[in-house]
Amino acid sequence: MAVTDFIVAIELGSSKITGIAGKKHADGSIQVLALASENSSDFIRKGVIYNLDKTAQSLTSIIKKLESTLKASIGKVYIGIGGQSLRTIRNTEVRHLEEETKISQELIDSIMDSNREVPIIDQEILEVAPQEYKVGINLLADPVGVPSDHIEGRFLNIIARSSVKQNIDKCFKQAGIEIADYIISPLALANAVLTNSEKRSGCMFIDFGADTTTVSVYKNNILRHLAVIPLGGNNITKDICSQQIEEEDAEELKRRYGSAYADKLEDEDESPTYSLDEKCSIQSHLLEEIIEARVNEILANVWNQIVLSGYEDKLLAGAVITGGASNLKNMEKAFSNRTKVEKVRMGYESVLSLRGGVELAKDGTQNMIIALLASGKENCYRIERPAPPKKPVQTAIFNDNAEEVRRKKEEEAKAAAAKKAEEEEKQRKATCESLIHKANELKEAGKYKNALSHLSKARELGVTEALGRIRELEKECKRLKEESSPVQKIINIFGRILEE
Repeated sequence: MAVTDFIVAIELGSSKITGIAGKKHADGSIQVLALASENSSDFIRKGVIYNLDKTAQSLTSIIKKLESTLKASIGKVYIGIGGQSLRTIRNTEVRHLEEETKISQELIDSIMDSNREVPIIDQEILEVAPQEYKVGINLLADPVGVPSDHIEGRFLNIIARSSVKQNIDKCFKQAGIEIADYIISPLALANAVLTNSEKRSGCMFIDFGADTTTVSVYKNNILRHLAVIPLGGNNITKDICSQQIEEEDAEELKRRYGSAYADKLEDEDESPTYSLDEKCSIQSHLLEEIIEARVNEILANVWNQIVLSGYEDKLLAGAVITGGASNLKNMEKAFSNRTKVEKVRMGYESVLSLRGGVELAKDGTQNMIIALLASGKENCYRIERPAPPKKPVQTAIFNDNAEEVRRKKEEEAKAAAAKKAEEEEKQRKATCESLIHKANELKEAGKYKNALSHLSKARELGVTEALGRIRELEKECKRLKEESSPVQKIINIFGRILEE
């Protein structure tokens, strides 16, 4: 019997694209109904799509496999966004009120909207993680109802290159698949693997993937930092390939004999040789050195991100490590040895409750796809509606109406084009105003060069009614810039001396 109530999610991984269909029950448990995957190493690198055609073909194949298992049609899917360009930037929005006023939800919404409108060149804000609101000297998670004449909203914006989402859209459109919604993959994974206690007490969450390693920092149940490092398990495999070993064999040597941390033998002459059915061989101490060197490089980059977050000494729950590349033996010991973090948990299993259905791996490699499934909300089943019966066309009778139909279509097309042009003009004006506002702030802060850069971008938008203000502000910035230069300051001092 066909299933008519399920959620579908797709993970665009660097080693494979995975699709999953499942059902969420009233008790919170998840039942996996279908699972399918396709190799993606030829067209997805570091979590970013490089070949649209091959990606679309793989997506079509995965949907067909899932539909075959479900014996039902899929109408839409949830898609995870991750990859190399994903990162976070901080932003602060300030509101000065004329008098002490009780902070309303409308004011908070306005501050959040202003944060969303911050222009970032060639980047797109995918998600916003509000941090705290500073009211007076207090930091509050929810300031609504508190009286004040000043409020600062602090935000952590999750951004990625604009092309990341655009390429995903193109691939799914080409494959004829509707996207139900986008899910930020690292956030979904954290919700699936981390406990509430770990998020509250503070922890570093590391997802070791094939081409990338994602680092997230949580404290007081709030995401504080996120970064994607362009290094992963495939880098270790390629390092082993440098010993004249085929990539497939190098991967097998890594999986079978590799260790992220190994105790050194006192006598290297006793070092055994690892081999694969006489196809290739490598001395154990050499394999250990190659793997440890790359693991230490990745961990050094991970720790650098933890330090950049500013929370390295505030994470009471320590570290939680997951991902396919974390299955290297002694990864926990290697992490503790490199970072001096004693509390380390290997997050191989999801904290989500799974019920029956398709058998899943127990090594953490499928945590991400389960997390994306858990984040979905709407039923993805497509109801097949029978096509209406075709009516015979009587050409002679309807010829008189053909011209009227054509004319209406032309009018509708013109109206749509006019509406689109109006919306684009409105967007240009809003962007121009935002750039002028930011230039004013930069001018007040003494950053005249940055202010002039913003004004140049505003001028390029060609908003006629704003050109006068732009010119005046440019003149003022140039004047202040010249007055603030060391040479001008000296001339001014000599001028005052001569006057005296």
